[in-house]
Amino acid sequence: MSRKLQRTEVCADCSAPDPGWTSINRGVLICDECCSVHRSLGRHISIVKHLRHSGWPPALLQMVQTLASNGANSIWEHSLLDPAQVQSGRRKPNPQDKIHPTKSEFIRAKYQMLAFVHKLPCREDDGVTTKDLSKQLHSSVRTGSLETCLRLLSLGAQANFFHPEKGTTPLHVAAKAGQILQAELLVVYGADPGAPDINGRTPMDYARQAGHIELAERLVECQYELTDRLAFYLCGRRPDHKNGHYIIPQMADSLDLSELAKAAKKKLQALNNRLFEELAMDVYDEVDRRENDAVWLTTQNHSTLVTERSAVPFLPVNPEYSATRNQGRQKLARFNAREFATLIIDILSDAKRRQQGKGLSSPTDPLDLGIDDDQHDYDSVASDEDTDSELTTQNNNNTQRSNRAKSMDSSDFSDGPITLQEYLEVKRALASSEAKVQQLMKVNNNLSEELRRLQKEVRKGSTGGPTPFGSQHLSGSAEMGRYMVPKPERHCSGTDSDYDNSQMYELSLSMRRSSEEEGHGDSEEGVGGDTVEPDPTLPCTEDVILKTEQVTKNIQELLRAAQEFQHDSFVPCSEKIHSAVTEMASLFPKVSLTCVSFLFSVVSLYLLPS
Repeated sequence: MSRKLQRTEVCADCSAPDPGWTSINRGVLICDECCSVHRSLGRHISIVKHLRHSGWPPALLQMVQTLASNGANSIWEHSLLDPAQVQSGRRKPNPQDKIHPTKSEFIRAKYQMLAFVHKLPCREDDGVTTKDLSKQLHSSVRTGSLETCLRLLSLGAQANFFHPEKGTTPLHVAAKAGQILQAELLVVYGADPGAPDINGRTPMDYARQAGHIELAERLVECQYELTDRLAFYLCGRRPDHKNGHYIIPQMADSLDLSELAKAAKKKLQALNNRLFEELAMDVYDEVDRRENDAVWLTTQNHSTLVTERSAVPFLPVNPEYSATRNQGRQKLARFNAREFATLIIDILSDAKRRQQGKGLSSPTDPLDLGIDDDQHDYDSVASDEDTDSELTTQNNNNTQRSNRAKSMDSSDFSDGPITLQEYLEVKRALASSEAKVQQLMKVNNNLSEELRRLQKEVRKGSTGGPTPFGSQHLSGSAEMGRYMVPKPERHCSGTDSDYDNSQMYELSLSMRRSSEEEGHGDSEEGVGGDTVEPDPTLPCTEDVILKTEQVTKNIQELLRAAQEFQHDSFVPCSEKIHSAVTEMASLFPKVSLTCVSFLFSVVSLYLLPS
């Protein structure tokens, strides 16, 4: 994006300057705060990508820039721009407005409910209206008017519409006319680059015949977008599609392939094409979430990490999918780096096998990824009864880019039976790891809430007495709970599951009681006076923010070490947290004992043997 465009553009949702993110399918630029809301809506509502820190195909970036500069935002805010409807009382947020509820409610109404989009007059037959809009789209894509086509798509035109008289889809028309930006927009809205016309010719054939070689090559890339992105996520390479369409990364330590992993591979191969395609799409969405998470963490400073802006810990619910599939999609976030790489390698191998039409006898076989959005019985991933796939989904993680080169050897898969003892041993080990990672996330959440409360206490110190810790802590925990990974199902009845529930509950309860007692004492001291003097022991805001950033950074290091099973790093990380929290607690003499006691509980909890 040019420097001039960056300086003049503003966020489409709150008018904040210099937006760093974009919603690709909406054709708008958005700021960090609004991006956090967009991400929580899900890719089916808003496909989010960073303008500078994400990889971009040149034509796709140009398409987004063109839409943004040509006023695509007016499509989504049509009624807000209509003077006749200003009396509705709906106001567009300002950059200074709070994310929740002001900005979040506006963004949901704008993109999820389409509350401000121009509404067509009601007709008895909605199918006729959709068909008419799709025919208009079919004609419009031959021109360069991107905003016209986006407006038609927003009203319900179908990107894959097959014209009954002309025997082609809009993508065929755009390819023949050499409209590469129109082709990008259609693909974003679900157009199939491999769809045949009435004579069996694809859009790539149309582009080549018309001499648009660059467009033809881009359409091939779009056709293999799913497998290309999965491969790039693991090894940082994409196939050139001239010498082959697939790259299957290999793992250096593939010799420890377990019988359970082999059995999971067999189950994946046994899925029919529709179920396999849906699983592949879900993994693609999870890759997108993890990549955006990595960019999000690198672009946010530590002070904003403990504010309203939130990362997305798992894939948001898509109401078009079944509850079972949504549950399976969310459980993908619990895969650690190795497990997720294993699943991706298996999908790439089986995609290649199916696409080439080979039988199951070849362990590196391949697949046809014609993608569809039908409902999916996801028991193979999420069901408690499906023990093999259950073990594949046990661990929680946000993967690190440093582990992307890792993948799993796709060869040497045998059909040996699994003994009950082997299954129980692996299950216990995975459950123990899962429990520790879950606990670290909860402790990270609780400490963030404690730090936020301390900041509020500093701000209130000049106007009133100290705020009781207990009530603030409880309300903050309820708010943050909406952004945490759902509590995993109890897959075993051993001590590991009870350890997760009871120890964390007792730890939080003891912290709450201690804090409430101190807050109660503070309140009693303030009663009876006509005025409440500011507490001279309270530090300045800058000191609190500085200490807060250090504590948050150290907690993140410990969480990352736990997710990557770096047990040797637990003690050094815990010592850093101890030092940072002690320094921060020293700023607040009245709550120092609570903070330090809580820290010792955390350290002792996570230094227990696995």
